[in-house]
Amino acid sequence: MSRSMLLEIGTEEIPAGFMAKALTDLKELAVKEFAGQRIASGQVQTYGTPRRLTLMIQELAERQEDVEEEVKGPSKKAGIDGDGNYTKAAQGFARGQGVTIEDIFIKEINGVDYLFALKKEVGQDIVKLLPQILPKLITSLSFPKTMRWGEYDLRFVRPIRWLLALYGEEVINFEITDIKSDRYTYGHRFLSKDALTVNRPEDYLAVLTEGYVCTDQKERRRIIWEQIMALAQEEGGMVREDHELLEEVTYLVEYPTALCGSFAEEYLELPTEVLITPMREHQRYFPVFDRQGKLVNKFITVRNGTADYLDIVRQGNERVLAARLADARFFYREDLKTPLEDLLPKLEVITYHEDIGTIMAKVRRIEDLTRYLAEAIGISQEEKEQALRVAKIAKADLVTSMVYEFPELQGIMGAYYARAHGEPEVICVGIIEHYLPKFPGDELPQGIAGWLVSMADKLDTIVGCFSVGIQPTGSQDPYALRRQALAICHMLLARATELTVDQLLEVAYDRLCQDINPKLPRETALKDLKEFFLQRMRNILTDKGHRYDVVEAVLAPGKTKLGNIVKWAEALTGFRRETTFNSLLTGFNRASNLAKKGQGGLVREDLLQEAAETELYQAFLQVKSKVDLLVEQGEYMEALNRLAHLQEPIDRFFADIMVMVEDEEIKSNRLALLNSITQYVKDKVDLTRIVTD
Repeated sequence: MSRSMLLEIGTEEIPAGFMAKALTDLKELAVKEFAGQRIASGQVQTYGTPRRLTLMIQELAERQEDVEEEVKGPSKKAGIDGDGNYTKAAQGFARGQGVTIEDIFIKEINGVDYLFALKKEVGQDIVKLLPQILPKLITSLSFPKTMRWGEYDLRFVRPIRWLLALYGEEVINFEITDIKSDRYTYGHRFLSKDALTVNRPEDYLAVLTEGYVCTDQKERRRIIWEQIMALAQEEGGMVREDHELLEEVTYLVEYPTALCGSFAEEYLELPTEVLITPMREHQRYFPVFDRQGKLVNKFITVRNGTADYLDIVRQGNERVLAARLADARFFYREDLKTPLEDLLPKLEVITYHEDIGTIMAKVRRIEDLTRYLAEAIGISQEEKEQALRVAKIAKADLVTSMVYEFPELQGIMGAYYARAHGEPEVICVGIIEHYLPKFPGDELPQGIAGWLVSMADKLDTIVGCFSVGIQPTGSQDPYALRRQALAICHMLLARATELTVDQLLEVAYDRLCQDINPKLPRETALKDLKEFFLQRMRNILTDKGHRYDVVEAVLAPGKTKLGNIVKWAEALTGFRRETTFNSLLTGFNRASNLAKKGQGGLVREDLLQEAAETELYQAFLQVKSKVDLLVEQGEYMEALNRLAHLQEPIDRFFADIMVMVEDEEIKSNRLALLNSITQYVKDKVDLTRIVTD
């Protein structure tokens, strides 16, 4: 027999951004816990509104499954003496497993007899286990920020106000922070005053519907979007899909009712981003566009309640937005009075980081790095001057009133202000693009000016942070260094430049040292930075579908020309399918293992006594000359195929040659030969990292 189980954690309003992960975590914790407790179940679902986290499990078994486990003990020889009696070792084993000596049996493993005990554990009734399991699920939830309330020690996302816990029609009794579980829930904070009784889990959603709560977040999201689309259509316009905003609004309301408001047409003279940002970021409004994609003076918002008094709600929202837009217009007009270059002195007094200096110091470093990058990739003088102009003024909008009020508009407003003061369009675009990419999957800078300044800015940030001891740890990365390093990798790959990560890090570190005294020595900082970037390449190669051992094999040589790393990974992935791969791998690994016993050094031809070793040496020289040329031409797949030509001479070498002979010179020379081959190959790809299937 089985019954449904319901757990609802009633709280004060939970931040919308925490909800999706909390519901995912709650489901995963429940699945893991019940599986670990040997409790069979059907479908596991989670629901959430701003005031509740809910777990619903269908067909939860009434008791644990019984379990039988065979436990291996001492060998028969140690457990039974010559007279057939159980020894003290056997008796101790039985006691330790909680069985009698009569329950011991003998089982053969790999030709040896061992004593085994059959442990049996009878499953408990679930009603005895749930009062321990459910509190554990609640306290195991983690959130980006937690709080304490009253005098309780528990830290949770928000104060817990009620607990509903049912197994079938039976209440599961437990207590957290003096809140005792029961069969009561609460509906909408303002539309449903009294407690609502839930007699069984199957009634839960319907009961809350009567209490003006749409509990299923998927259904709530669907309702919200359909209402928004219908309102936009009524106004003759459209709303662009915005999954992030829709998700947030979904977790801000329990009973959604969308409404359409408007603002004065005169505000449409402002840049579109200036209008959309306060609507979207501050008010959680959906902007309305006409059929041609042009913003109109309408917005749609979602009320947490019914359609009653909707005109009053609309007027309130319009007044709030009007005030924000009036401020935005004032900021915009004031900012336009001053060219970006005239704002640069203000950056001298704004600290970027106490150990790294001011924003203006960072701007000067960005200019120098941009100049180096421009010269390194060989662009025209005009393009170089454009990039340097972007580097100089790209951060100036940080001290404008508009960006101070709406930080999301950095770069965007800089482009508007630059355009208003006669800067060429390539400069305006570069100012915007130097912030790209802003998030994983975001577009990369398309113009060379934006690409150069974005590279320089991110390099300076990463190297600066590492140099003063700021490095990502675990899930903590407050300066988004992982994202910026990943962005640099993608930008280098997109441009297919000859630049290496090594040289970029060295130049950025040395330039930083002109401004500050780093806390980390140069060698330590550069080593840590290089590994940090190679870790990002691991992620990129893994995302491209390459096996983990292929990834490790191509990264092991430590080369940092990223385009070549990708090509080596593609070549090695393809080479694995070749018939010669496994046999070459076997011979190479054998050579590599034996070469470790030598000291390396040059191979002396006069000490090559046997035909097989001479043949291997000559084959290696021939293959090396051809592979060097292929690598120079970027023909990595063919280079690996050429290396496979060493398979037969390597096999003959091991068949005919005794390496570890008594003559030290002969032995050292043969080890040096093997070492030369393995080190040459490892300099391309480290085949010792490959795991055979």
